[in-house]
Amino acid sequence: MPTSLPSLEKNITAPIAEKVPHLMEIHNHKRVDNYYWMRDDQRSDEKILAHLRNENNYADAILKEQQPLQELLFQELKGRIVKDDNTVPAKDGKYWYHSEINGEQEFSSHFRATSFLGENKTLILDVNARAKDHEFYDLGDVSISPNDQLMSISEDIDSRRIYTIRFKDLSQISSKSSDSPDAYLADTLVETEGEVVWANDNKTVFYVKKDLETLLGTQVYRHKLGSPQSDDILVYEENDHSFYISLDKSRDESQIYICLHATESTHILVLSADEPDGKFIDLFPYQDQHEYNADKIGDHFYIVTNYQAKNFRLMKAAVSQVHDINNWQEVIPHRKDVLLEGIELFNNFIVVTEREHGQIRFIIHTTQGENSGHHYPLSFDDPCYFACLGDNPEPNSSTARLYYSSLTTPGSLFEFDLATGERKLLKQQKVLGDFNKENYQAERLFITARDGVEVPVSIVYRRDKFKKDGTNPLLQYGYGAYGLTIDPDFSSQTLSLLDRGFVYVIAHVRGSEMLGRQWYDTGKLEYKQNSFNDFIDVTKALVQQGYGAKDKIFASGGSAGGLLIGAVVNQAPDLYLGVGVHVPFLDVLTTMLDESIPLTTNEYDEWGNPNEAQAYQNILAYSPIDNISAQHYPNILVTTGLHDSQVQYFEPMKWVAKMRELKIDDNVLLFKTDMEAGHGGASGRFKRLKESALEMSFFISLLAE
Repeated sequence: MPTSLPSLEKNITAPIAEKVPHLMEIHNHKRVDNYYWMRDDQRSDEKILAHLRNENNYADAILKEQQPLQELLFQELKGRIVKDDNTVPAKDGKYWYHSEINGEQEFSSHFRATSFLGENKTLILDVNARAKDHEFYDLGDVSISPNDQLMSISEDIDSRRIYTIRFKDLSQISSKSSDSPDAYLADTLVETEGEVVWANDNKTVFYVKKDLETLLGTQVYRHKLGSPQSDDILVYEENDHSFYISLDKSRDESQIYICLHATESTHILVLSADEPDGKFIDLFPYQDQHEYNADKIGDHFYIVTNYQAKNFRLMKAAVSQVHDINNWQEVIPHRKDVLLEGIELFNNFIVVTEREHGQIRFIIHTTQGENSGHHYPLSFDDPCYFACLGDNPEPNSSTARLYYSSLTTPGSLFEFDLATGERKLLKQQKVLGDFNKENYQAERLFITARDGVEVPVSIVYRRDKFKKDGTNPLLQYGYGAYGLTIDPDFSSQTLSLLDRGFVYVIAHVRGSEMLGRQWYDTGKLEYKQNSFNDFIDVTKALVQQGYGAKDKIFASGGSAGGLLIGAVVNQAPDLYLGVGVHVPFLDVLTTMLDESIPLTTNEYDEWGNPNEAQAYQNILAYSPIDNISAQHYPNILVTTGLHDSQVQYFEPMKWVAKMRELKIDDNVLLFKTDMEAGHGGASGRFKRLKESALEMSFFISLLAE
């Protein structure tokens, strides 16, 4: 069914990688990897870099005829963005903070003022100035000290998610001064996760140090401002690499947390923020497969926990009793069909985030005063939408900000009165050009998969371009891992496809938590095949129902979603005309057997530990690179970043080489490596648009053949 991009390819030779057999044997099973030599942790091997450049040159040559379309799409995407924009100021402590971006700037500048209206507005961070000398720049964490006088920032200039932390004395700048480097302290913390938590003395900070081999955060250090990093004190080290480490501070700012999260287990240690030289202790004893989030306000901890509650419930405990789970009191019980996703604590209210039948909702619980115990839902307009809590730094506030969006409604920031539920629109994303939301229609369907399970599907199209007669091109996106749910959010970029008659689809396959914890559990480990079946079955059903033309179907996914697409094209290649596979996890078995690779040990509970025979066989059955065969494949566009720390560049590099070796069609296989970027792609608001324009032009051009 797929047709290739052209005649031009006949005169251009695709790079053919050298084959160097590498034997791997475990559980009495042998695999030969001819492209194992492509691994280079230092990313300096000239042979490897030359091959990547050859792939880039080949892709550029094949795509040369598309360049005018790419540029047209890029200008369309860019033309919808408001060049001069700002965020709504949010109060934190004594000041109101916001950011601004102007003209052709790639990054925002950060300001603070003494009022919402901007009195005494002061530039505290010029990100464009910080980024101007770097091909890649990512601003990580920005944190203000409790006394509002100092600021920490973390920066990554290599796209490896290894951050350097610096500190700035905000008392040294004024509303009339520039973002002068003279305001920066001598303190510099290198090789960190980028996160900083301040103690209440305004001179002690805690941060997580990276293991440069695995790129996992394994150590928590205490730093005193004014001292060298070499004097920092190690306060915690985690030797079990199945845990991620993060830091946090309680809602009432009285506690500092070390948070340890594995796929199926949580452990939190606490320290008084007023006693930074003290010792972290367990919030309560660790239990395997106990997942929870805990926060404190006033005299109580509130815990969202899966203890005897698969879809989680909310408990509370007095500070003096939190260490004993038997003393916890239930606030919101477990419900079979409702997933409790999280909470935001206020002095007089709790905002609870729930999900039922795939849809997010927010319930306000009053905790103080004459209405204590009362609860009610917040209301929105669309039947199918995405929403999340906005920036609400002040727990004593009687209002809460929420971000809201749908497939047809641009991002909107609402402020809700927590006592009444009345809402006020603070800002809505402007979409320049001729955008009118009434021109577009969104739908939520449930598609019955082969095992009888109903899979939720979100769909959007342009009303005057869609007739449901099986003639429209259709792009289907999926992810389906880690319990992450891809909600139906607005994207001004997608308009370029919708306006050309595309139907855009999100298949909410098993592996997310769209339909509760069970939806996640039945899409991982030995049940991972469900994710692929769901995606394939959704495609087939949408074609049968007339949403897309059977010869104009496209698919796209990135990272773990790249694994999804990689497995799908092995199992059902004839369904798709073209696919986009981005920073993809494709060499699952080899990666999960190599504990030196970042993230491997942390993800045994997601994919399985192939050192165990059954898990090995489970992964072997679907691992995209291990299941490439001599068959016809769709037209394929693969992108990655040389410095990707999440999915190493050599996974797609090896996959493409093996695909070239075995596939028996003349369809296009293109591989583009950003030699400066990592897992998140290019940095900057406009640079990223070029990546979107590349995939869109690839798909649109295939329709012209």
